Amino acid sequence: MKQRVLLTGGAGYIGSHTYVALIEAGYDVLILDNFSNAARDVPTRLAEITGQSAAVVEADILDRASLDRVFADNKIDAVIHFAAFKSVAESVKKPLVYMQNNVVGLVNLMQSMDQADVRRLVFSSSATVYGNAADVPTPETASLGYGNPYGHSKLVCEQIIEQTIASDPRWSVGVLRYFNPVGAHPSGIIGEDPSGIPDNLMPYVAKVAAGQLPVLSVFGDDYPTPDGTGVRDYIHVVDLAKGHVNSLSALERDGQGHVVNLGTGRGYSVFELIATYARASNRDIPYKIAPRRDGDAASSYADPSLAKTVLGFEAEFDLFDMCRTSWVWMQTAAERAE
Repeated sequence: MKQRVLLTGGAGYIGSHTYVALIEAGYDVLILDNFSNAARDVPTRLAEITGQSAAVVEADILDRASLDRVFADNKIDAVIHFAAFKSVAESVKKPLVYMQNNVVGLVNLMQSMDQADVRRLVFSSSATVYGNAADVPTPETASLGYGNPYGHSKLVCEQIIEQTIASDPRWSVGVLRYFNPVGAHPSGIIGEDPSGIPDNLMPYVAKVAAGQLPVLSVFGDDYPTPDGTGVRDYIHVVDLAKGHVNSLSALERDGQGHVVNLGTGRGYSVFELIATYARASNRDIPYKIAPRRDGDAASSYADPSLAKTVLGFEAEFDLFDMCRTSWVWMQTAAERAE
């Protein structure tokens, strides 16, 4: 009997790639999404990749009654929780909205799970819970903090999970702290599709390469790094998706939770990413130097050794793979729009 996994936010960027990885690993998957930040044709595109129709429930994690119905109507064995708002810049403008959606949404979900006697959960967290980490590469034992409401919401969620586990050992939860997910499925059928001006670097670079935006702003070139630009740990979204499958397998195998970083363990500078994307796309990427942004660290990348030990996880794709698949996705998306 296949294990059935509920994927909240499963039509989004990371959720859709994880859906494919779960299907390939032999799981039965039910997507729950309100489509506030996902295209409505994503389920159709997922069927194109997997060769089977995607099961989808349109619902909102803030609607507790809808969540209860999903668990009442379906035999769910485990949940992977992606459904959250994720823009740092937007969170600064709308802190209450972020706390409501990300924190109250998690509480609603865990209450519904508990009521349905489902207590296996993989939680999508973030390296933002390290604040401006002094330790680089950053291990899971680094001190926690936050520099914005988005990071605060993820940290509060982690604390809620920790306190719930302490109160009831029947829960087993995998907390995955992502660094910077980028790239796209090699088919070019799914990928990251932010509306407007992207908050994150690679989608911005991609839109400049495609001619959708005129110039890239590089925020600071005077950091204490090899070329003066900020250094970050970018992880291919397909690797990240596999990390969720590994996390779920570990929960099934061990019956106990884990908190791990998902990253590559090496940092790439802004200039390195621009040069690599230019090579992958064979396009010029014009940029201008802008002032540093408040709260940006000079360097941030993961110590991923615990994920290798606990989950058997190791990232396979390099920066060129990330840029190449992103560019394939940009070209495919443009063709679909025509």
